[in-house]
Amino acid sequence: MARLFNAYVIVDWSAAAKPATGADSVWIGVLKRDVRFRLAFEAHNPPTRAAAEAKLNEILDDLKKRSERCLLGVDFPLGFPRGFAEALKLPGEAPWRAAWDQLARMVKDKPDNTNNRFGVGSEINRRLTGGPFPFWGCPPKDALTTLQPKRTRAHGPDDLPEFRHADLAAKGAASIWKLYYNGSVGGQAILGIPMIRRLKDARGEAMRVWPFETGYKALTEDGLAGVDVVAAEVYPSLFKAAPAPGEVKDAAQVRVTAEHFARLDEAGKLSAAFATAKDADPATVAAAEREEGWILGV
Repeated sequence: MARLFNAYVIVDWSAAAKPATGADSVWIGVLKRDVRFRLAFEAHNPPTRAAAEAKLNEILDDLKKRSERCLLGVDFPLGFPRGFAEALKLPGEAPWRAAWDQLARMVKDKPDNTNNRFGVGSEINRRLTGGPFPFWGCPPKDALTTLQPKRTRAHGPDDLPEFRHADLAAKGAASIWKLYYNGSVGGQAILGIPMIRRLKDARGEAMRVWPFETGYKALTEDGLAGVDVVAAEVYPSLFKAAPAPGEVKDAAQVRVTAEHFARLDEAGKLSAAFATAKDADPATVAAAEREEGWILGV
């Protein structure tokens, strides 16, 4: 069976409010074939999200010129828990895209990394509940009536779910509602989704977002005709990454994640990783395809 992809680009995103490099900053790992057609890895560590987005565009454009299809994995959720778009009364047939469009309207992320992620979480809380829920987590200086540093209450049966189905399946994945502190992904998602949306809008149908635009099913060569990039959520913590001497842990994680998917592809097993389990609950699959997304490899 032929490989689905020629290159594997893994992004470890960051919600940092000022330029940063090294640990806990943006890392982009690129595993692609060299002139001898052997897979070679390179890591990029841009100091800002704006520089990272420019680098990603450059990488994807270069791969397209070489007629090489790319798997683009990002380490943040691409969707919100089921019911989010409806609760916000967002227009449109596709709840995932409605949420993307809403974030794009709200997020301000400047070239120096200053951003309004806490303001966005606070405003969404105001619209959803009028209080500091469901988003939570911020430095005390950024606390607002509708966003508090600590979680104010647990999720009840009438609230939006705390976790997506994929988060529960991944065991240990953080909730998107947590915006700050170790292991949080909410800030990364708020700032990362508009970036992926811009990459997607620049490429149109040549970039597909799994599982929203591909369906939650095995990908095939025929199904990917005309597609240059498939974007998917990944969870690097699933893979044991031992840093090489002098290698930052984040760099090791993007490298090991890229190598994992490349190995699956080489063995003809990556196609199936995009499909649901045989006994998957139809409601879970529908939620993943319409709104929540899923984590590749879970």
